[in-house]
Amino acid sequence: MARLPDGEPVPSDGALPPWLADVPPAAAGLGLYLHVPFCRVRCGYCDFTTYTAAELGGGGDQARYAQTAAREVALAAGVLGAVGRARPVTSVFFGGGTPTLLPPGGLAVLLGAVRDELGVEPDAEVTTEANPDSVGAADLEALAEAGFTRVSFGMQSAVTHVLGVLDRTHDPARVPEVVRWARDAGLAVSLDLIYGTPGESVDDWRTSVEAALETGVDHVSAYALVIEEGTRMGALVRRGVLAAPDPDDQAAKYELADDLLTAAGLDWYEVSNWARPGAACRHNEAYWRGADWWGVGPGAHSHVGGPDASVRWWNVKHPRPYAEALADGRTPAAGREVLGADEVALERVLLGVRMSGGLALDELSAAGRHAVAGLVADGLLEGVAAVRGRAVLTRRGRLLADAVVRSLTD
Repeated sequence: MARLPDGEPVPSDGALPPWLADVPPAAAGLGLYLHVPFCRVRCGYCDFTTYTAAELGGGGDQARYAQTAAREVALAAGVLGAVGRARPVTSVFFGGGTPTLLPPGGLAVLLGAVRDELGVEPDAEVTTEANPDSVGAADLEALAEAGFTRVSFGMQSAVTHVLGVLDRTHDPARVPEVVRWARDAGLAVSLDLIYGTPGESVDDWRTSVEAALETGVDHVSAYALVIEEGTRMGALVRRGVLAAPDPDDQAAKYELADDLLTAAGLDWYEVSNWARPGAACRHNEAYWRGADWWGVGPGAHSHVGGPDASVRWWNVKHPRPYAEALADGRTPAAGREVLGADEVALERVLLGVRMSGGLALDELSAAGRHAVAGLVADGLLEGVAAVRGRAVLTRRGRLLADAVVRSLTD
């Protein structure tokens, strides 16, 4: 599990620097992320802040988690209000872990706390992640009735042996069922896929992408498998039991996914995300635009700021100290950092260039603007877009996005 970054201490009441009251938000909207850190089984590739019942022992109370996290929602309203940044949220995203391990009533309690403490815009996007085997038709109907508008299922693959390597427990045949139930309940649906799993052939990957499209969903996220230190899969790769992902193989699978998804009417709007018109995930778009968001839950990160300065902080990782801090009326934050103008500008390039609309060239330094011609010549940025004043990745550029960012920054 990834360790938290180092940072400055956070006041016990969680108060933000007073100067934020004079800083206009970098982008419209306020997002709320609610982390549910529970899983039935820990997947071998996962380094997220998640725990199984066996790992928690007596250290975390899943049954009371909704009430605990609701205390942090109330804290958020007070802390944001003190610097004039409290306002109805435009998006809510329940992630994990497996949020739907909480009963729909628990998720409804948390969403109700958001309504009571901050307010929710009438057209807000309200998403929960779910595993295909963690919900039934009645659960999805209850979520829709509680005010959820969207569900993102962790499909990962449609091939049994690939799911086995990933330690995923669901039957691939379950995916079209849960998608149908969700759509019948009136929920928008996204599917998450992973490519580059050891032992996955190109034909396996084609099968997975085509199976996702056959469900009729309007949004697909596809991520290259990354082997993280400290994970079970990382240990197996280190010992030679599993082969490490091959970057060339992953590049070929990305291009195949892009071909299939685009042909089906889902266009890329961020390097790893494709959607039909109007179906992009607004919550994630707010992250990439640098909007304000508050992360509720163990290990969750938050961000409040503007175009020239911002503050980012993160919570303790384990559910027990998280719950103890809130029960004592203290912030669960473990540390924070203040970003100055140069750091905010760097993040704006790092995130903005990943989106299909690209980045205005006047957002770049002189050295960054000078690098654009070379990146166009190398086929990494679109030439027509550059002439019109924007840095927009080509498909090859998407595969080498990190290298493009290094060229565009100092």
